[in-house]
Amino acid sequence: MKVKEVVKTILMYVVMIGAVIALRHYVFTPVEAIGDSMKPTLNDGERMFGLKHTDIERFDIVTFPAPDDPGRDYVKRVIGLPGDTVAYKNDQLYINGKKYDEPYLDEYKANLTDGQPLTNDFDLQHLFGYEKVPAGQLFVLGDNRRISKDGRIIGMINQKDILTNVKFVFWPPNRIGTVD
Repeated sequence: MKVKEVVKTILMYVVMIGAVIALRHYVFTPVEAIGDSMKPTLNDGERMFGLKHTDIERFDIVTFPAPDDPGRDYVKRVIGLPGDTVAYKNDQLYINGKKYDEPYLDEYKANLTDGQPLTNDFDLQHLFGYEKVPAGQLFVLGDNRRISKDGRIIGMINQKDILTNVKFVFWPPNRIGTVD
């Protein structure tokens, strides 16, 4: 091999490694679901890619630093955006007075056998003393509503604290695909 070809090959690898590091730092990061609070959408130990610096929309799954457990990140679903009213009545979500379906909960609801709702009744006024999600804040819930430590317990999440917007499961192989 000529010296020129060796230098070219080394340079190519350096550029590729640099590109991967830059993408990892600025565009996406791997995250792991720990616990059962996002079942059935995400299972304990599943690994996903989360995008950084993306717009957050209602029902996106996001990661953020756990406000009650330093060094740990939570994975939850965005339910309320700034200015929204959020309420649950008879296991039905209402945002700004409008009924919303949550098809990602259908599997859990179908398997309930105790006659109790998946999500107990609540509204922001009774939880926090204010009607709407404050500016710059998000209201999040875990999909496994009976056990999730989410916005009902930890309160609102600052939008600026969102680390990633989870979009793709890459482990285990039988669950590879986009996150709904």
